[in-house]
Amino acid sequence: MSDKHYDALPKAHTTYANIVKSLLPIGNSGKVSRDELPQATYYVDDLHIDQDNLEDYRKICGFADDGKVPATYFSVLSQTLQMNMMVKEPFPFAMLGLVHVDNSVTQYRPIGERETVALSVTFDNLRDHAQGQQFDFITIVKSEDEVIWEGTSTYLSRSKKPASSKDKKSTPRPAVVKPEVDEAGVHSIFEVPEDIGRRYAFVSGDFNLIHLHPLSARAFGFPKAIAHGMWSKAKCLALMGDLPDAYTVDVSFKLPIFLPAEVELIAEPVAQLTNADDTCEFGLYSSKNNKPHLAGVMKLETDSK
Repeated sequence: MSDKHYDALPKAHTTYANIVKSLLPIGNSGKVSRDELPQATYYVDDLHIDQDNLEDYRKICGFADDGKVPATYFSVLSQTLQMNMMVKEPFPFAMLGLVHVDNSVTQYRPIGERETVALSVTFDNLRDHAQGQQFDFITIVKSEDEVIWEGTSTYLSRSKKPASSKDKKSTPRPAVVKPEVDEAGVHSIFEVPEDIGRRYAFVSGDFNLIHLHPLSARAFGFPKAIAHGMWSKAKCLALMGDLPDAYTVDVSFKLPIFLPAEVELIAEPVAQLTNADDTCEFGLYSSKNNKPHLAGVMKLETDSK
């Protein structure tokens, strides 16, 4: 087990310097088996939220300045630890070009913007996929000994040949059909500008080349730059109005949002969540056709950790 403790989140420029260094063909390449992930957990024991960065995050995603941390924000903060783990540990995949395919976050209570918390990130759940291999980053946020937030980010490392031939027989994901607009819910059509990937990168620290420019995106098989999945998730939640104090929201990222774009959010009313069995489904689609970009579901969280 390789554990590292930080006094603060690593700076983005230091992180990306390490990424570039890891790409250079010098020294020991440190090749490792694709059959296992590193046994590593990285911690920030006393995390003080950067108020300027939080303000920028609220603005680019559309969240209200209400003194609380948006539920998606800790997924963003955890990414610098994730990137350091992929560089410093014997990580089996090429880091640049990884595709974020699923994200789940659970907020157990509202979190104040000036709270000091502890954050940890761990590798987990390596498995085969029809297009390569998937794995998870598990992030946990604590206040003293209380878990107040946790999240799972699932990434796909694409390869020409699946790691296991039996995965070819795996059941494909069900098709997503654009629903009828619920008049009691949220319906919003909005533009996604060409530069949103670059702008969000400077706020989030996620400078994955698939988001920055058409030329760099083409190197990884995309005809244009694509929007960050976590930006699209956050934008949907920001548009859905007053959210519960404690809830889980899961999303699957479907077809990429090629920049620029016009998209359509269709969401059921959050107010219909009255007990643990209720769900609020939402989706982000192309406004020009029925192609889905994101499919999500929200549930109340009644269990405290």
